[in-house]
Amino acid sequence: MILLRSHIGSALRASRVSQGRTLRDVAKSARVSLGYLSEVERGQKEASSELLNSICNALDVSLGEVLLMVATQVRTHEAPTLTVVDDAA
Repeated sequence: MILLRSHIGSALRASRVSQGRTLRDVAKSARVSLGYLSEVERGQKEASSELLNSICNALDVSLGEVLLMVATQVRTHEAPTLTVVDDAA
């Protein structure tokens, strides 16, 4: 099962880590609690659109960029897995 909140959290964390920023720094900039941001990044909380926009602004990334990362992750998880069957065995 695909949970969007998990993919959104992963995309936000990847953006934060790539910038070398701490949870504390981003939480302060986004005006959310450190614990809540941590839960969003771990996919435990579903961020409202307002909160998601605030976090994106704090990370200086567009919401569109984050959603594009999420769409790419979802596509990867939806891709069928092919199994090779050896009839000779």
